[in-house]
Amino acid sequence: MNLNQRQEEIIDLVRRQGFVGIDALASRFSVTQQTIRRDINQLCEQALLRRYHGGAGLPSSVENLSYRSRQVMCLEEKQRIAQQASRRIPDQASLFINIGTTTEEVAKALLLHHNLRIITNNLNVAQILSGNPAFEVIIAGGAVRNRDGGIIGEATIDFINQFKVDFGVIGISGIDTDGALLDFDYREVRVAQAIIANARELLLVADHTKFGRSAMVRLGHLSQIDILITDRPPPTAMLETLRVAEVEVEVAEAVE
Repeated sequence: MNLNQRQEEIIDLVRRQGFVGIDALASRFSVTQQTIRRDINQLCEQALLRRYHGGAGLPSSVENLSYRSRQVMCLEEKQRIAQQASRRIPDQASLFINIGTTTEEVAKALLLHHNLRIITNNLNVAQILSGNPAFEVIIAGGAVRNRDGGIIGEATIDFINQFKVDFGVIGISGIDTDGALLDFDYREVRVAQAIIANARELLLVADHTKFGRSAMVRLGHLSQIDILITDRPPPTAMLETLRVAEVEVEVAEAVE
């Protein structure tokens, strides 16, 4: 769902203040409390805010939205990002793809490629890419997380560390304004760190809702990324961090 200008401003206010009240928002934007409640409900459904009595605050930093909800949230934006990412990967390349609904869209966008060799800790990615008989799909060993088909654990890390590939394609739960890459599960983060260490070029695929979003586990920093592919220009506060880190930013804009 695309956000309107008022919803964007509500998110910005919450990030600056930590909490905003419904009465104050209705007065600020000269709309009814019902309109503000509807805005907040929509933003909470996308895990951009968390509803509290009398207003809204920052979303939880310890618990992610459910996998089924993430599958449909910003789906059009994720598909655009995926198409952009697929154009960066040539035929006959080797690559890692990690856990995430955006990386699953990348897998779908890669299906028309030829002779790729893919190593993944995502059962959904493996199933998607196995539809192309010209691909070699290698699944990491480890414990399967039943909520989303992710494979994690020490065995997964050891497996990833056996390879050195052309590209790593990773998703993320949040990007802090200081450039920190954030996620919710430290076991998943450790696998992603192994992917970062063993890919010659790293693509981070993240829609605009990840900018400024909180999560409790630090994965790394934007300076470890070669290319950020997103659907909107990053916030002004993050642009200097990206510039200093020499990260190439590609925006997959909607076609009019």
